[in-house]
Amino acid sequence: DAPLMSRDYYLNIIDWGKANILVVALGRYVYLWNADTHLTELLSEERGNEYPCSVAWSQDGKSIAVGYSCSKIQLFDCETLRPVRKFKICFTDGHHKRVASVAWNGHNLTSGSRDRIINQDVRARNSIGCNIKPHRGEVCGLKWSTTGRYLATGANDHRVYIWDASKMRSKQDYTLCFDEHCAAVKALAWCPFDHNVIASGGGTEDGCVKVWNLKNGRCISNFDSRSQASFFFFFSTWALILKSILCELFRQICGLQWNRHHKEIVSAHGYGHEDYRNRLCLLKYPSMSCIWESPQQRARVLHLSQSPDGLSAVSAVEDATIRFWEVFGPPATDCRSSNSSFESLLSLTATPLR
Repeated sequence: DAPLMSRDYYLNIIDWGKANILVVALGRYVYLWNADTHLTELLSEERGNEYPCSVAWSQDGKSIAVGYSCSKIQLFDCETLRPVRKFKICFTDGHHKRVASVAWNGHNLTSGSRDRIINQDVRARNSIGCNIKPHRGEVCGLKWSTTGRYLATGANDHRVYIWDASKMRSKQDYTLCFDEHCAAVKALAWCPFDHNVIASGGGTEDGCVKVWNLKNGRCISNFDSRSQASFFFFFSTWALILKSILCELFRQICGLQWNRHHKEIVSAHGYGHEDYRNRLCLLKYPSMSCIWESPQQRARVLHLSQSPDGLSAVSAVEDATIRFWEVFGPPATDCRSSNSSFESLLSLTATPLR
């Protein structure tokens, strides 16, 4: 039960931290839910018309960053549940629009807004490592690679930029630019077993999951949720034709998470064809074939995060519900380490969902 959940696709309101605690922004409130004790605590409450837009756990599980509609950012201590730092951000070149995305890289906090991307060391005051404005739209996706070397940024200008942490000084310093999506890119996920691979998902009017290789800058795998939206050719009623056209026009990938134990990706879907609309889909990599689908939800699956052990996923749905899924199988044992087709098939049967 998650009342007051925002229906805004561009926000990032859930994150599952290392301490096995889920942080959720609902309306003017930010809550913590402990997955071990199942207890809920109120972390913060905003007054007036301001509201939290983005949340992110630090990698050590001790701090939470919250970005707000009024352009400020607050850092909270996990143990005391109190704010330990506030950024307006009170700098000349700080954010002036809502902060729709935040991401950690060690002690560095990266924030994205409609106006710019800011990277700063939270241990020092007024310590901005970079202040750039590469996108022409709101930055709704931010993800640092597991090595901390690369930052991926996505926005509603349909582009994904890849940045080298040592070279982020101006908007021209990006390493790669992927511009094959035809809608906003919020869903970004770095591959856990190949640091040169990243997956991205396009929003409304796109509906594609693309996997990119940083070595050659090319798309190496693709899943298109439009592929089965051709059923209207078999019917003659205008209602079915209109429905099919709308399915073609409106497709949406809202979240992506890699399986850390098998070569799979789970995707969260909003608008789209009946086979994918308002569902989670488990995609086999690199073929990108769909090997499992969740039951269809009543509304869009807007947000997606993953448990610290990499076995479960959590989804936030537009109908004000949060659901936990045992979607990922257990780690492969030594006897299943082979990559043969037969052993891969056996590994799929280990999980009841498959």
